[in-house]
Amino acid sequence: MDKSVRNYLKQYDISDATQRFLAKPQKMFINGAWVDSGNGAVFDVIEPSTGGLVTRVPSGTAEDVDRAVEAARRQFDGGAWCRLKPLERERLLHRLADLIEKHGEELAELEAIDMGKSVKFAREIDIQGTMDTFRYFAGWPSKLHGRTVEPSLPGNYLAYTRKEPLGVVAAIVPWNFPLQTMAWKLAAALAVGCTTIVKPAELTSLSTLRFGELVQESGIPDGVVNIVTGRGSVVGAAMSAHRGINKVTFTGSTPVGREVGRTAVGNFKHVTLELGGKSPVLVLDDADLRSAALAVANGVFFNSGQVCDAGTRVYVQKTVYEAFLEELVAVTRTLKIAPGLDPDCFIGPLVSAQQKKVVSSYIEAGQCEGAELIYGGGSLDRPGYFIEPTIFAKCQPEMKIVREEIFGPVLVTSSFEKLDDAVSLANDSAFGLAAAIYSNDLSRVHTLIPRLHAGTVYVNAHSTIDPCMPFGGFKASGFGKDLGPEQLDYLTETKAIWITLP
Repeated sequence: MDKSVRNYLKQYDISDATQRFLAKPQKMFINGAWVDSGNGAVFDVIEPSTGGLVTRVPSGTAEDVDRAVEAARRQFDGGAWCRLKPLERERLLHRLADLIEKHGEELAELEAIDMGKSVKFAREIDIQGTMDTFRYFAGWPSKLHGRTVEPSLPGNYLAYTRKEPLGVVAAIVPWNFPLQTMAWKLAAALAVGCTTIVKPAELTSLSTLRFGELVQESGIPDGVVNIVTGRGSVVGAAMSAHRGINKVTFTGSTPVGREVGRTAVGNFKHVTLELGGKSPVLVLDDADLRSAALAVANGVFFNSGQVCDAGTRVYVQKTVYEAFLEELVAVTRTLKIAPGLDPDCFIGPLVSAQQKKVVSSYIEAGQCEGAELIYGGGSLDRPGYFIEPTIFAKCQPEMKIVREEIFGPVLVTSSFEKLDDAVSLANDSAFGLAAAIYSNDLSRVHTLIPRLHAGTVYVNAHSTIDPCMPFGGFKASGFGKDLGPEQLDYLTETKAIWITLP
């Protein structure tokens, strides 16, 4: 660990448990054992607020994926896991959720150290959401069932269906919400009786590895949950192509998701892809502008803009456009930029030097294309990967900053006159993950909702997430759903049974 990181952790007085975890060698979790990668390779874990080295994590190989698949396959095909009754699976998932709650502060600190996010929001949103997701899906094992059917064929038959788990599920997890997105994929898979292999993002593996220790403590049988750390181009590619894996569930960028999907489908795997977004926000002339500005700022600058459904394109009715921008800038001025462990942090650093470089290039492109920079746009003169929250006005549809996903604290805005214009602007995108409407006129809101091409529509809020509601996009934002009872359909097979009766 670099001195800069040690001083940073000391400054914010992290827990003894977190210090102990960071001090020990990190290993992968395969078949209930903590192991190095097959070739002994590792990669650095960098803390984003300082740019210093935290620790090193194994860089897995295709052979490590083979070992994990073998362990998961053995449990699914005849191990203790496949013989558990539904209520026994339910008890284990509740026990795991209780352990996450018990170690919540430690997990929140690891998320802040590993990814740079606000420890306060990690505690209130990431860790709380992880617990909620496991508890929600813990209630499902005893409620999965098929149906009986009265056939119309001549003759006498008993006809019914069974819901059966798919098999081995590979979860490829992004770096922006490491633990919570992992829970979105794992909890439902375990609830229906699947076994799993997790590949955390190489930038943010630490909380998932700590989660593996809690899986052991919970009593879930060895081999049901496996964690293989490493590069997406190696571990993720091996998972997508592996014939022993029945399903790949991926959250990440659209270009990478396209390759994952192509490889997985080519091997007849089930696939769920939750990909990029460029979510439109419509602010109508009857909206409460102060409340809308608060929600819009939160919807784009939360997690330093590194959110797939962030509301990054704001279209405001022309008569209130200037007034709304004044409110938005006033709100943005109040957002504290600070290291993730700072208890008052709202905007932390970006996850890596590369991400800072990418976001900075988009800000430069926006200025070159003629967008009006009305707030922010600069990098902070301090260690770490900090960029100011940035707001552009008078943006045109053809601009790069309007069309492409930036994944940073950058907001583009423009005005519209008629609702038909707003709908056209909102839908003029390759993406379709989410959209938002700010208005107090429910008639107009309900007219707009079915016209927006998005998997989720928020009204007078943004990024309201609950495990009981499905999450997933349209168009280049992917297909399939995480969360809600809808997710269970993507993790089970329906078997039809016909019995001829005398």
